[in-house]
Amino acid sequence: MRWEDRRESDNVEDRRGRSPRGVAIGGGMGAIVLAIIIMLMGGDPSQLLGGLQGGTAPGTQGSVEAPANDPGKKFASVILADTEEVWTKVFREQLGEQYVEPKLVIFTGQVDFACGRADSGMGPFYCGADQNVYIDLSFYQTMADQLGAPGDFAQAYVIAHEVGHHVQKLLGTLDKVNNARRQSSERQANELSVRLELQADFYAGLWAHHAQHLTQMDEQDLREALNAAKQIGDDALQKRQQGYVVPHAFTHGTSEQRMKWFLAGYRSGRVKDGDTFSLRNP
Repeated sequence: MRWEDRRESDNVEDRRGRSPRGVAIGGGMGAIVLAIIIMLMGGDPSQLLGGLQGGTAPGTQGSVEAPANDPGKKFASVILADTEEVWTKVFREQLGEQYVEPKLVIFTGQVDFACGRADSGMGPFYCGADQNVYIDLSFYQTMADQLGAPGDFAQAYVIAHEVGHHVQKLLGTLDKVNNARRQSSERQANELSVRLELQADFYAGLWAHHAQHLTQMDEQDLREALNAAKQIGDDALQKRQQGYVVPHAFTHGTSEQRMKWFLAGYRSGRVKDGDTFSLRNP
């Protein structure tokens, strides 16, 4: 894909070098859960953080100064700009509505935000309360080294997926599903979460469909995105983490499902084709 020397978004906030305040997520089971979530990249963390408040952090995050010429930030800014262009057009032409652009917050270590506090162990995430996408750019190295998902288009897929959650917020889907999850059993809540994540994958594919003239993506780029979706499927992650699969604990979908829905969005390009909630088996 081509991303160098292209328009960057103005909606990027760099919080690297800031130390968060207050109470941090503690250790114990919370740390174990977060270690798993680092692989899952997605969802509204307000659903998670409310139940994972721990003790005071043993120390604050040190200051990290970003380099003057930061290719990671530039890349993220370009991809965010692409999502802005695509979704502004899609909202206007397909939905007859105005797209409200989210902000992308770059941080290191820990960050305070409207949903509470999170650390890098959560991976990239979206907070519906402030409508911001959050990312520690070191996650890209995690993708390549630990998840087996290298490549710039795999990284673009990560941002596009989180922006997909923002689209769900604007369309009312995110709040509706989160409210339903709070009133459901754990198994039912997990199923709703899977459908939410698969729809965000569809929206990421939809973005790729409409952004081809911007990114000049090729077959290798598509393979990178599909491989990333494959590597972060619940079944693949559980096998990597614990050696076996527990389907009722899935929260993001299997590798097959995640690839299927990204590809569906890429082939369709239409919002109406991304209804993962009305199907018996998405």
